[in-house]
Amino acid sequence: MLLDPAARPASATPSRTRDLADRVAELDGLMRPDPRPGAHKVVVLALDGVYPFELGIPHRVLGSADGRYEVLSASVDGRPVRTDSDLTVTPGHGPEVLAAADTVVIPPYAVSRAAAAAPDPQALAALSRVRPGTRLVSICTGAFLLAAAGLLDGRRATTHWALAGAFQELFPRVELDAGVLFVDHGDVLTSAGAASGVDVCLHLVRQDHGSEVANQVARCCVVPPYRDGGQAQYIERPLPPASATGTGPTRDWALGRLELPLTLDELAAHAAMSTRTFARRFREETGMSPGRWLTQQRLRRARHLLESSDLPVDRIAHEVGFATATSLRRHLAAEAGVAPSAYRRTFRAGTPTGRPQEPA
Repeated sequence: MLLDPAARPASATPSRTRDLADRVAELDGLMRPDPRPGAHKVVVLALDGVYPFELGIPHRVLGSADGRYEVLSASVDGRPVRTDSDLTVTPGHGPEVLAAADTVVIPPYAVSRAAAAAPDPQALAALSRVRPGTRLVSICTGAFLLAAAGLLDGRRATTHWALAGAFQELFPRVELDAGVLFVDHGDVLTSAGAASGVDVCLHLVRQDHGSEVANQVARCCVVPPYRDGGQAQYIERPLPPASATGTGPTRDWALGRLELPLTLDELAAHAAMSTRTFARRFREETGMSPGRWLTQQRLRRARHLLESSDLPVDRIAHEVGFATATSLRRHLAAEAGVAPSAYRRTFRAGTPTGRPQEPA
């Protein structure tokens, strides 16, 4: 329904309009400050199939550091770039601007292009324009381009956890760590998927200008200045289907009794095998020892309860078969890099009103 003109508020006075315009201009300067003289020049290289969200992260995060960075975008040929969504972007520069960069960021692009057996020659040619000593940063599949250029050989690096297998197959000379949010070698940084681009950009600000500036940038972007743990806490580990032969029936049997202190002798007896034969068959079928498998399944059940219930950590530890809450905390920290309470805060929509959270 249209508003009755007679009911509309009176127009603001000229002085109030000027005050509002001044406040808007001040806010615009805070959100998009002009680069300072001699600002650190960052070039974001947009490749065909680039992900729009991550493409904007360096501009949003580094661009909020009060003019300390000048952030530019470039394509490999100076032309518009198709994204992985239903839009096309037009970077402001061609590859020539890479030669003047202090830092180059490679945001993620289409997996089919990044993981192709033959890397994009135009992308490699553009990357070859970068001066020696320039800091290189990748987000998600951007690591594939750095690896294809040989810049990660013999080094530890990361990418999105779901792409770990493909990455290791293509680049066996790179030491891939799929459990962290980012890896910093000083001159080359690689980060995991999506929002880890925010983490690595805040890390750059922290390294370049200290924690106080990084915290200010985080507040401006309404994100935490630092995230506990790594991407291991986000990795899905679905259970492989148990076969009707071998150790499969015993695995199904054990899953229904995780709260019990199951021993290797009990598992072998259920499978009607000697302990040595059972352990060997178990490893052949699952790729791990019975003890490691039990721990993994207990952690999987514990993570589900942390996400879906408000049970105290002590109770969850008992429900899934850990002797104490301390044991659960230790195993979860080893697997996911976080305490149970931190994991619950990350993956639960909220906690019951008025109920204190249990200690980590």
